[in-house]
Amino acid sequence: MIPAAFEYTRPESVGEAVRALAAAGDEAKVLAGGQSLLPLLRLRLAFPELVVDVGRIPELRGVREDGDTLVIGALTTHHDVLRDPLVRRHAGLLAAATQTVADPAVRHRGTLGGSLAHADPAGDLPAVVLALDGELVVAGPDGRRTVAAGDFFVDYLQSALAPDELLVEVRLPKTDGWGFHYEKFHRVAQAYAIVGVAALVRRGDGRIAEARVGLTNMGSTPLRAVAAERALAGADGSDAVARAAELAAEGTWPPQDVSASPEYRTHLARVLTRRAVLAATEAR
Repeated sequence: MIPAAFEYTRPESVGEAVRALAAAGDEAKVLAGGQSLLPLLRLRLAFPELVVDVGRIPELRGVREDGDTLVIGALTTHHDVLRDPLVRRHAGLLAAATQTVADPAVRHRGTLGGSLAHADPAGDLPAVVLALDGELVVAGPDGRRTVAAGDFFVDYLQSALAPDELLVEVRLPKTDGWGFHYEKFHRVAQAYAIVGVAALVRRGDGRIAEARVGLTNMGSTPLRAVAAERALAGADGSDAVARAAELAAEGTWPPQDVSASPEYRTHLARVLTRRAVLAATEAR
């Protein structure tokens, strides 16, 4: 289909972009890599009066260190994220999961910030940033504010971003020394995950000292498998991990769609959590 008519602007700075968004109110959409927005426009599932193209704002790109935190510009492409040496060294889970996003063409255009701002619970990266205890920095007319990943994803395709705010960077605590693995089940290559599991494991004295488990497509937002995380603390073998993984779906509300029933997704969450955690315990 042909998109509905809209006005277009290409700001050259974050301040200019925020002013454009504020002037348009609810009638504007941000265009970054376009891998989420353009299909919505073509299907007329979104019909903004103004498209604000932030693709030429240089300060939104790149990866840097800030003490014990890794800072990734929102406009950094998936391709650049998964190849960046700082990401691979300090946030290996993000690099591993990004490698599974769609296909090379999408990864060259799609951006980390665009994926998170889209807030699709079936997307791979929201659950990963949630498991990493990430923070998202947004800019608005009153300046910048920082939102914890757990507060950023509000509902299906809804985030904590106000209409006049722009996601500018993602801050991730370094996880050096943690094991990690991203496991997802999808029917065909390049498809969204029916269920995905992002696992982080810190070992000590031959046991799991701490575990974080993020779940993809198990609710209207990305979720943490809190009950499983608690049960994994102190686990000392595959049997203990398997028992903890049985709790992975507690507190979730998996959707019903053409790909899977809630019951099947519950089963997948348990199986994939066991696999992901076991793999993470071996990945140091």
